[in-house]
Amino acid sequence: MSDLIEVKVEKVVIDENIGGPFVLLKKVDGEVYLPISIGFSEAQSILFALEKIKTPRPLTHDLIVILLNALDVNIQRVVINDLIKNTFYARIVLKKDNILYSIDARPSDSIAIAVRKNVPVYVAKYVMDEAGQYNLT
Repeated sequence: MSDLIEVKVEKVVIDENIGGPFVLLKKVDGEVYLPISIGFSEAQSILFALEKIKTPRPLTHDLIVILLNALDVNIQRVVINDLIKNTFYARIVLKKDNILYSIDARPSDSIAIAVRKNVPVYVAKYVMDEAGQYNLT
């Protein structure tokens, strides 16, 4: 995984002036940030998970985690693996019965699930090189 950079969710920002919400990922051992535009419901879902806000009924990402747990599927990691025409792509890596599965998913959904399960999030080095920024906080 030497071509992957571990990141953490630094914050979720909802700012109408910049075109809506985005999640800001920060390189774990550095000062490089990756802003990714996301939808309002995904922003709320990530914020709820970060702030450990419980809802009376499961949100979609909570339900996904509940289903995976019920099926004894472990989430290993999330990888923001591609950037094509200003659109980020992600994979959720799952493990069941010692078999790894890599599932295509939107970065926002992947991050919302990763935060709930406290699993690592990685960004492909070339994606960070292409879209990473400095001094955003």
